[in-house]
Amino acid sequence: MAGAADQQYVTLGLGAEVFAVSVAHVREILDYQAPFAIPEGPSYLMGLTDVRGRGTPTIDLRLKLGLPAVQPNGATRILVLDVPLEDRVLSLGLIADRVIEVVAFSEDQVEAAPDIGVPWRSEYIRGVVRRDSSSGNGGFVVIFDLARLLTSQDAAALSQAA
Repeated sequence: MAGAADQQYVTLGLGAEVFAVSVAHVREILDYQAPFAIPEGPSYLMGLTDVRGRGTPTIDLRLKLGLPAVQPNGATRILVLDVPLEDRVLSLGLIADRVIEVVAFSEDQVEAAPDIGVPWRSEYIRGVVRRDSSSGNGGFVVIFDLARLLTSQDAAALSQAA
């Protein structure tokens, strides 16, 4: 049962790794459709996805994190997020290998981000949650700090793309 201090997260998979974003930032989850390519963007910017008649910049989360690219399949999803930045809210699509579930974590479950031992930059991470292995979902869930995942340079490039 969720307590008052619990926050809900959408968990998503990239290979064997499990990440999470706050439900508060997720507008919708779409089946994968190839974004409309736009020239001269960052390598991880796949292009624009039509979300209810609006072009939404869409990034490949694997490439942003420095992981190898993979071909989309039937489980590939685009999470449409509203990312709060200092001066505005940026609508953004994130391509993930799969969306797993919505879960609740309490603040006391969230541990500080590790400084070593992970293949991506730890400043993107708000924290990690240790999962109960008895549920079959053992290991860690990495919670993204969305504002830090998108540097000011990224935000400018994505806004320009939109």
